[in-house]
Amino acid sequence: MFAQRLKELRKLNGLSQAALSSLLGVTQQAVGKWETGRSTPDPQTLARVAAYFKVSTDYLLGCAPAPITPAVAAADGPREFPIPIIGTVRAGFGAFAFEEDYGEEYARVKDPGSYFYLLVKGDSMEPRISDGDLALVHRQPTLENGDLGVVIFGEGEGTLKKFIRRGNTIILQPFNNVYAPQIIMGEDLEHLYIAGKVVETRARW
Repeated sequence: MFAQRLKELRKLNGLSQAALSSLLGVTQQAVGKWETGRSTPDPQTLARVAAYFKVSTDYLLGCAPAPITPAVAAADGPREFPIPIIGTVRAGFGAFAFEEDYGEEYARVKDPGSYFYLLVKGDSMEPRISDGDLALVHRQPTLENGDLGVVIFGEGEGTLKKFIRRGNTIILQPFNNVYAPQIIMGEDLEHLYIAGKVVETRARW
């Protein structure tokens, strides 16, 4: 019963096994074993699972009925989750290196493991986005024409810019007219990396 109810709660809240494992401080393999019934968490971890999903341990173990119906929970939409705030992102060997931890900020998303906040630096995106604002970024390797994204060129830091594609040329366009757009073409495109798409920005006081 625990395996079934854990899987139902995880899916109901739009979480992957990886995201849930990160939130609980356990391995993804552990969550996988719980959901297939090959193992169960220790009492302390079980209590954390219950507290996170706002249910009782008795409910998780099948000793109590469901406190709410799936339909009611789904109507509430995604929950708020703590998302890490990153000061710097760079391209690494097959992955991105996230540096400068500035704590966490909550966001209402379905899969918190797929997001990070970037602390905006500089005024190149003024007047719409200011120095010190937070940009909520969905991790993804591609951008559509006109998207706001966090992009990295060469060995530089990730920067927030409007992504424009014209044929085989990429233009990284700032909002602030004081700054010139960065034009990338030809072999230089091999050194352009996309860390993700900006889905929201918020001022930080």
